Amino acid sequence: MVRTRFQHFFKAILLLAFDLFFIKLHTTGDISKYINPKYENMSFLAIWIFTLLFLIQLFRIWENNRDEHAYCPPGCNHDHGDSASVPRKLVNYSIILFPLVTGFALSPTVLDASIAANKGTVLPQSNSNSYDEDLLEYEFGDEEEIVNDNFLSNQEYDDKMKNLEQTEFIEMKEDIFASYYEFISDTPEKFQGKKIKVQGFVYKEEGMKGNQLVLSRFLITHCIADASIIGLMAEFEQATEYPEDTWLELEGTLDVMNYNGVKIPVIKAVKWTVIEEPASPYIYPVLTKIL
Repeated sequence: MVRTRFQHFFKAILLLAFDLFFIKLHTTGDISKYINPKYENMSFLAIWIFTLLFLIQLFRIWENNRDEHAYCPPGCNHDHGDSASVPRKLVNYSIILFPLVTGFALSPTVLDASIAANKGTVLPQSNSNSYDEDLLEYEFGDEEEIVNDNFLSNQEYDDKMKNLEQTEFIEMKEDIFASYYEFISDTPEKFQGKKIKVQGFVYKEEGMKGNQLVLSRFLITHCIADASIIGLMAEFEQATEYPEDTWLELEGTLDVMNYNGVKIPVIKAVKWTVIEEPASPYIYPVLTKIL
């Protein structure tokens, strides 16, 4: 009975640890480094579930087990899963403990240019996919406040996209970055000669000229595992002075160039400033809501 109660106690500690880990992610804001903010309500739900399971497990530690074997059918060996071999238990608990240990011991890091290099080319290719698949629709009822700033009504989204075509100065704000990037990349000739302002980290592909770099951002659809990188080419003589992962705010004029057999937009930079990495460095696809 002592061994059984110890195992119940250990399981309760594990549940409490997961509960505290999720609470830590929310209180520090690090949760946004793992998942799209639209899923934060689900992670809040996980906190309540872990709390409930912890309380249930806590009760099981102290429940009266004196009569648990009072009625034992023929063939009963009094083994209810608590007598697994030591190696098996070590493997099982190691699998559970690993994310807890790494989660508490290691600080989450932001994706950078080295990850971008592993994911391949950043600039559009002839066989690149459109980001239309990331434009999702979400029907609203009487839900709680939405945590993702990227929710727009259909009208708001249409107005922003119409403004993109009509304006002479394009500001690549985070809430519309992915959609603007797709439209500009698909039809660069439409935006030739327009002014643009963009923030991103420096990434340099193999084969680029010394005066070229890509101002890049990581696009998170669901969680960090599905991150993709997007960015705009920029040209200015001082580009060699800025190493990869440097965050820049850059202004210039859009032009069109041929890169690897594909027409792409390029920013002829006239003004740039080194900036701090944003508190939320990732961008998210636009989600439209039906009102």
